[in-house]
Amino acid sequence: MQFSPVQPVRAYQRIVEQVEDALARGELVPGQRLPSERELVAQFAVSRSTVREALRVLESNGVVRSRPGDPNGPEILPFSQVALRKQMVRLARVEEVTLSELIGFRMIMDGAAIQVASRLRTPEELDELEQTLVAMRTAIDVDFDAFSQADLAFHELIARISRNSLIQTCNEVVRGVVLGLISDKIAHAPNSRALMLESLHHHAEVVDAIRTGNGNAAARLARQNMFDYYAGYVPDSEQETLRALIEE
Repeated sequence: MQFSPVQPVRAYQRIVEQVEDALARGELVPGQRLPSERELVAQFAVSRSTVREALRVLESNGVVRSRPGDPNGPEILPFSQVALRKQMVRLARVEEVTLSELIGFRMIMDGAAIQVASRLRTPEELDELEQTLVAMRTAIDVDFDAFSQADLAFHELIARISRNSLIQTCNEVVRGVVLGLISDKIAHAPNSRALMLESLHHHAEVVDAIRTGNGNAAARLARQNMFDYYAGYVPDSEQETLRALIEE
């Protein structure tokens, strides 16, 4: 029998795990305070430096907030997109999650949001979607950053129309991570304007499908648009997996 090597676990990591587990079980809630640093040292039976390292990690992860000189313990923070984004960026940068996986996730989530939005949208929300297309068209003559902001407004509106805050959060976070990895390449591509015009055309097709209530067509168009826009930035060997998602 062959055993696998054992990875050493530092004491501060165990502290981080215990705090995060307590939060997941509901034993800790946002706004609640952890014990003071001195009490944590006694409870965990570790050194002060170990507790401080654990708190530093928890703060970096957006779990707690410490204030210098505060006699109370660190405050448990509510969930935030910033914390989730940090974790996903970290995963992407250490290559535990590939760019193609992030794009694939976006294709699935965005398609689902658009499919639901096509059924739930009101006439007023359809008018709002039309206005986001106008903003995207205007932004093309400004620069890629302006177009990206207008595109973000479009997808945020779709997520809002879907009436699902989790879809909105996931879409916003993953979109930000993807663009953070490749936005510079898109902005400085020789065909950057052509890419923006093509994206605008696809978005208009999606809105047309939403207008008619054809959720399946709208979702498929959205996934195709995303594939066409991003596939060139992933290895050829991974494009087939993304292509399979289009007809999902």
